Amino acid sequence: NALPLSMIPLATEIHNIELNIFQGGKIVRAAGAYATLLAKVGDYVTLRLPSKEVRLVHKNCYATIGRLSNADAYGVRLGKAGRTRWMGRRPVVRGVVMNPCDHPHGGGEGRSPIGRTKPVTPWGKPALGIKTRAKCKYSDVLIIRRKK
Repeated sequence: NALPLSMIPLATEIHNIELNIFQGGKIVRAAGAYATLLAKVGDYVTLRLPSKEVRLVHKNCYATIGRLSNADAYGVRLGKAGRTRWMGRRPVVRGVVMNPCDHPHGGGEGRSPIGRTKPVTPWGKPALGIKTRAKCKYSDVLIIRRKK
């Protein structure tokens, strides 16, 4: 059920799609996810990804037919902190409660605000709502419509 994109019929649901030939599946691998094959033009096929982004991928790249199972995975209530620990996720600590040596938001007396014009990551990069994609990226020419 894995075929080159050139051999898959239009409007088929696919997943586990290669972005570069022979590099293995890179996109559309989450539970319940699928992309739709919209068109085939020249050396490229057009896909609609789960993010609603429309993008070109080379026709010789492989993909698996069908949508991924376990779509209910996102509806599971974990119920307690320990169950997320079993999954390997550690607790999230807010930067405001750290010391200034640990986070740019840290320090101050009592419950103090961030103390900056905008929130930042622990490494000083802008956070919360700032677009982080590079301005000139090689794959910009392959993206027909950006995700919303």
